[in-house]
Amino acid sequence: MNIFTNPGKLRGFEKHVKVENVSRRSILKGLGIAGSFVLAAPVMSRQAFAYETGAGKMPHGVVVDPRVFVAIAPNGVVTILAHRSEMGTGVRTSLPLIVAEEMEADWSRVHVQQAHGDEVKYGNQDTDGSRSTRHYLMPMRQIGASARTMLEAAAARKWGVPASEVKAQNHEVVHGASGRKIGFGDLAADAAKESVPDINSLKLKDPKDFRYLGKGEVSIVDLHDITTGKAHYGADIRLPGMKYAVIARPPVTGGKVKSFDDSAATKVPGVEKVMEVKGWPWPSKFQPLGGVAVIARNTGAAIKGRDALKVVWDDGANAKYDSVAYRATLEEAARKPGLVVRKEGDVDAALKSADKVIVGEYYLPHLAHVSMEPPVAVADVKGDKAEIWAPVQSPGGTREDVAKTLGIPEDNVTVNVTLLGGGFGRKSKCDYAIEAALLSKELGAPVKVQWTREDDVHHDFLHTVSVERIEAGLDKSGKVIAWRHRSVAPTIASTFAAGANHEAPFELGMGLIDNPFEIANLQCENPEAAAYTRIGWFRSVSNIPRAFAVQSMVGEIAHATGRDQKDMLLELIGSPRIVNLSSVKDPWNYGEPYDSYPIDTARLRKVVELVAEKGEWGRSLPKGHGLGIAAHRSFVSYIATIVEVAVDEKGKLTVPRVDTAIDCGTYVNPERIQSQIEGAAIMGLSLAKYGEISFKDGKVQQSNFDDFPVIRIDESPVITNVHIVPPAAGTPPSGVGEPGVPPFAPALINAIFAATGKRIRALPIGKQLET
Repeated sequence: MNIFTNPGKLRGFEKHVKVENVSRRSILKGLGIAGSFVLAAPVMSRQAFAYETGAGKMPHGVVVDPRVFVAIAPNGVVTILAHRSEMGTGVRTSLPLIVAEEMEADWSRVHVQQAHGDEVKYGNQDTDGSRSTRHYLMPMRQIGASARTMLEAAAARKWGVPASEVKAQNHEVVHGASGRKIGFGDLAADAAKESVPDINSLKLKDPKDFRYLGKGEVSIVDLHDITTGKAHYGADIRLPGMKYAVIARPPVTGGKVKSFDDSAATKVPGVEKVMEVKGWPWPSKFQPLGGVAVIARNTGAAIKGRDALKVVWDDGANAKYDSVAYRATLEEAARKPGLVVRKEGDVDAALKSADKVIVGEYYLPHLAHVSMEPPVAVADVKGDKAEIWAPVQSPGGTREDVAKTLGIPEDNVTVNVTLLGGGFGRKSKCDYAIEAALLSKELGAPVKVQWTREDDVHHDFLHTVSVERIEAGLDKSGKVIAWRHRSVAPTIASTFAAGANHEAPFELGMGLIDNPFEIANLQCENPEAAAYTRIGWFRSVSNIPRAFAVQSMVGEIAHATGRDQKDMLLELIGSPRIVNLSSVKDPWNYGEPYDSYPIDTARLRKVVELVAEKGEWGRSLPKGHGLGIAAHRSFVSYIATIVEVAVDEKGKLTVPRVDTAIDCGTYVNPERIQSQIEGAAIMGLSLAKYGEISFKDGKVQQSNFDDFPVIRIDESPVITNVHIVPPAAGTPPSGVGEPGVPPFAPALINAIFAATGKRIRALPIGKQLET
């Protein structure tokens, strides 16, 4: 049935008519739904593609099959579903805006409603990988165009004129010859009787006629509620009779409860019960870690009760994990041959014959997501049915995992998606929703599981730790003739499969095997690395350490040869061409075909040249200031960043200006691009200055923002300029949410070297600049 069957749930609807997928016409007829506006929600043919990591599929392609996306009320209000999760990117606005554009709907009369988790109905709902617009621009245009075509056909039939003589314009259909007009609301019931247009017959709008797309004049739909405190996040959900739970989890990943004393905890006012929570054996995938839950009448009581618990833990095998020792292990591995994942020419011979060899070894520690809203979920399990309310990036995945854990059909699980107070990849894992579901089933009541900031830091799916070692061989003229890059890091696959010691193809394809440099002898290697904690997706993923290493090395080569950084970067990128990866066994490309999204060095050169122009590369600077540049391709977008730094005599670092140029193909809203790049600069600077999660005896040593800081406003870049490359006609959309992070740190580090002569090869910067 249509999600819009309850008009009470729709703002501004007294009665409504439905817009359904034509593939269900016979079903609707059988259900006796008459007078509904049946929309052709055409299937965008796209090959599903998935990676096996030893624990199921990780889709990075999408089969688009939207069933229900639009409803039109008699009063003309158009409701459009948003099937992706809103965590600050504006996707809850962008995707419905595409439908409205093609439909010729007046955006001021559009209501956006969040879809439940249901990938059978809506297609892939994972809000990650910077792919929402990339995958759904065309399907959403087709949905809007189908609705428009049916409305026009209904009006033409009503007036007895050819459909070619009518045209939808601004929420009405107009007959040009007579000047007659009729609104969408008055046409909806008649449009339901029209034949559904064939997908190949749809006439999409000419981009020059767009009113909304590409204009940057539409605010995000949640802006008013967010800024006035009316928006609902996960922590805001309240249900009658709801219990509140806080869980003491094993301090070492893979540990378990040996025994616990709850006598003090049960005496805390408001505490109702203490119970052990099942944990999953290591590796635990996206399942809960287990522990001891304190159930109370409010969150504060639950936290105090947990503080009063006395738990004896069996720490298990990962208690040996120590960050200092493990860094040495990674460095040792990086200095030995590893699994060759790309080979061009003869690197060994070229390095041996080189006039000079420059070696750089770069270290990046674990990083935590620390989204402003820690994980939280509410579950209400009744018999063989479950309802979840949670800020999740993967509503469909949450539905599937909750169903499997409870042993009930997926159709019996409803996932309600709230706004996310940040996500960055952490909330694509639904362990916290499963915790709530298990407790609700056990207690027979709705349960909210609230993570504290300390829980969030201690039990995160962390960004991997890595050592990147690059050897660059130069001839007598200073030209780079050899490049060997060894990347050593625990893989995300280790979270799913025991013994996974090499990075998966999707990780190798993030700045290692896809190196765009025009170097005759180039070799990429991936030595083994074991994991001792949960590793997960993090905004930009493996692009962060790879860009840091590669672009820092560019700066080192420029200095060693007396060359300008920008000129050296362009020389390494080389001639405009399509990079050939035929030597790579599994050339991962963010789930996209290379014929549609090749590695195009002309586009990479363009962003370098554009940012150099707009960022006034080479401008005169005061003493103690420096400029750094870096460029990177990720999520099939091209981006280059210039950072200006100022370092005073005591080593205090400030960032007066940042310039970034991005080529993300066709885009929906330039303001959202700007906000994402600005946010990436904040995040990139925070991680570069402070980002470090360390382990001792298997336990995370940080707890909160006091020891894992996010930069404050007085540390933020004073000026951030964003320069968008106008898309060439027919250029497909590419990612925006993540590409801004990877080039920031190396541009910053290159700028610091220009200002001080100090080369930083290990992040975070910390106290390395202090004198």
